[in-house]
Amino acid sequence: MRSLFFAFIIVTILIGCSRRSMPQAELITVEPGVSQTLAQLRRQTISNPAYQLSLTVPAQKDQPIPATETISFDWTASTQPLLIDFKENRNHLLALTINGDTAAISFENEHIIINADRLKAGRNQIGIRFTAGDLSLNRNDDYLYTLLVPDRARTVFPCFDQPDLKATFQLTLTIPENWVAIGNAPVQDSSSANNRKTIRFAPSDVIPTYLFSFVAGKFTVVHEKPDGRPMTLLHRETDPVKIRLSQDSLFSLHAGALRFLEAYTQRPYPFAKFDFAAIPDFQYGGMEHVGAIDYKASALYLDNGATRDQKLARASVIAHETAHMWFGDLVTMRWFNDVWLKEVFANFMADKVTAITMPEVNNDLKFVIDHLPAAFAVDRTEGANPIGQPLANLQEAGSLYGGIIYHKAPIMMRQLEALIGPDNLRDGLREYIRTYAFGNATWNDLITILDKRTPADLKSWSEVWVGQTGRPVVTCQLDQQAGRVNKLSVSQVGEDGSKRVWPQSFEVSLVYADHTDTMPVSLTSAQVNVPEAAGKAAPLFVVLNSDGRGYGRFAVDTAMLGRLPMLTNPVSRAASYINLYENMLAGQGVSPAQLANAYLPLLSTEGEELNLRLLTSQLSDIVWNFTRPTDRPALAKQAEQASWQAMEQMKTPGPSSPGPSSPGLKKVLFRLYQSIAFSPDAQQRLYQIWSDQQAPAGVTLTEDDYTALALSLAVRDYAAPDILTRQLARIKNPDRQKRLQFLMPALSGNPAERDQFFASLADAKNREREAWVTAALGYLHHPLRAETSAKYLAKSLDLLDEIQRTGDIFFPESWLRATLSNYQTPDVARLIRQFLADRPTYNARLRNKLLQAADGSFRASKLLY
Repeated sequence: MRSLFFAFIIVTILIGCSRRSMPQAELITVEPGVSQTLAQLRRQTISNPAYQLSLTVPAQKDQPIPATETISFDWTASTQPLLIDFKENRNHLLALTINGDTAAISFENEHIIINADRLKAGRNQIGIRFTAGDLSLNRNDDYLYTLLVPDRARTVFPCFDQPDLKATFQLTLTIPENWVAIGNAPVQDSSSANNRKTIRFAPSDVIPTYLFSFVAGKFTVVHEKPDGRPMTLLHRETDPVKIRLSQDSLFSLHAGALRFLEAYTQRPYPFAKFDFAAIPDFQYGGMEHVGAIDYKASALYLDNGATRDQKLARASVIAHETAHMWFGDLVTMRWFNDVWLKEVFANFMADKVTAITMPEVNNDLKFVIDHLPAAFAVDRTEGANPIGQPLANLQEAGSLYGGIIYHKAPIMMRQLEALIGPDNLRDGLREYIRTYAFGNATWNDLITILDKRTPADLKSWSEVWVGQTGRPVVTCQLDQQAGRVNKLSVSQVGEDGSKRVWPQSFEVSLVYADHTDTMPVSLTSAQVNVPEAAGKAAPLFVVLNSDGRGYGRFAVDTAMLGRLPMLTNPVSRAASYINLYENMLAGQGVSPAQLANAYLPLLSTEGEELNLRLLTSQLSDIVWNFTRPTDRPALAKQAEQASWQAMEQMKTPGPSSPGPSSPGLKKVLFRLYQSIAFSPDAQQRLYQIWSDQQAPAGVTLTEDDYTALALSLAVRDYAAPDILTRQLARIKNPDRQKRLQFLMPALSGNPAERDQFFASLADAKNREREAWVTAALGYLHHPLRAETSAKYLAKSLDLLDEIQRTGDIFFPESWLRATLSNYQTPDVARLIRQFLADRPTYNARLRNKLLQAADGSFRASKLLY
């Protein structure tokens, strides 16, 4: 057998997937993961791959899954070996054939190595018998599902796991007879024998490996044909109210999204079928698998207590995943350094879709609230990353995901749309879809198409927005004479002090007692004048970025603090709340106490539900994270009283009841009250509501709400016996029962039991339900538990590297945020900095994730101590 230590591939390959002949001199050893060098080599020597894959799934989740596959592909003759990716132990590989001949298995650094002399020019077939890897099969007691983005197909079966080797997949599943299944393709036929069911799926459309998917298990199956298009839904929901209130909406929202996207792209839905599944505690909001979209069940199934925000979130995630069918699935990034490209269009299109499917919503307001705070939460930090990032190996691709690609990128795209015009952008995207359908493309490919439609220098523009980190600080200078504006100028400088210029457009408003004058700003240089302001009466205060379209930390005129209700435009209020909060965090112009005092009266006057959610989120953050423990009881009591009083005074909806009157507003206020309940009186009130299951007047509380109440009381060590055990007995759905059972030790009043729970997380098997783990960590590290939980921080940081290797793409970040977000003392800030100082060669992407998650702790310790 050949040596397992040295297999060689060419390193001098041009990006762009050319198939020209390649130099043969420079060779490197095989490395773990999927390097960009390997991907480029394979793209030049492999074409038209196809997989026939058969898996036999036992009913017991701890039993192995026997599997076979045939990989077919066209081979361009080369002296280099063929590497097939498989991230599993060698003992999972049982037999290998090459073009029908038995071959010895050569395996090194997560790759099966096939010598070039065993292959032939033209069509080849590799047959493999193996045991499927479990890491990404998400096996539960009575169901399982794949989740293979970005490079996890190779953890299940051997493959060429890179996005630009799109393939067809023909899947055969043998499963327990009482299970059902969906995959990327329609069912071709099925048969049953010996309490087992074998389902053979037709060949799939051409898709990248990360989109290969199936779901199997005990699910309820629902068939509908909205707009005449057959759709199938799998779910495990048992609440009849949630099913009755949600199911029709799920199909109609998908149908509406498909109608819009077909019209916008001028391309019919491109794949053979359109099905979806609601997965309990799915790791993400959704995943865009062709023909088998997966969603977190709680994002889809809402009850009669759902707020507008929850309904909007559901519409958005459905629109997002549906948009991916064109942006990501039909046209796929060539390499995962452009992963943001599919995500920006999914979010950008989702915002356009929800404007159609939920016309009653202020979509400009939704855009501001959805994207600005989340983008700033990363871009203000020491660990900020650009939208576009280099990527040498796909095993690092998961760390590219985060608030920048999901939230800064859509802001960038809206600025691009304003720069070149909506019609030009739409027409450019249509050409992009036509040109690269069922293939791969880069951001530069799109810029080349759009460049033809505008005189603007898009490459220079893109370098600032896509290629660099950070945000500007935007200020204004108002010169007055004799009660009139003489000159209004707007300036920008990098938050890091750099002289960079972010070309962008937004509005500035001059606010008067009886009206507001709004003017456009085109900030294309370090400083610009606003000529429309000259000669106007001196305003009471100025609002920068009053339309929320700009990006940066906009200086605030503190004269607005007591006059915020004068902003009659809800978008201007939202932008002002965000500006105030960002400047508070920066220690500029407003302190946490000042901001809290300005916000408390607004709880009874802010009539826009989305804005009230933003306000209450910021206020809760100030109470818990930006107020010293010695000062917290007084502020919490004020906030308790203000939120309860505002909720009680809220009017009953109706045309004769002007002003705030939505049941959703009451629900948002109640959630604030529950979040900040600190005083014994407030906790006693919450306990009574939970115990009697009697919600406040006008507030609808459901099983999920009462579970959240029980958890809130438990973390406060409320002196009543067996709250969580009693709540567990009330829950009917078995998946939700298991979730609460998992959380209970993290909420125990016994520190030793909490210690034992945390220690158990060192075992990767106990971290498999990632959504449960991060929820538990949030309670374990609640501010009320800080004194006993700070001892977990060092071990939590030590585990981070392992968590990146074993967890899904968002898990390292969610682990860090759930762990660090509620600490405010200098000791914790020093611990984090020392951890990094002791590891000068620490993984750079993980370092950034840690600095991003620690930003609140750093700022709190600086502001408060």
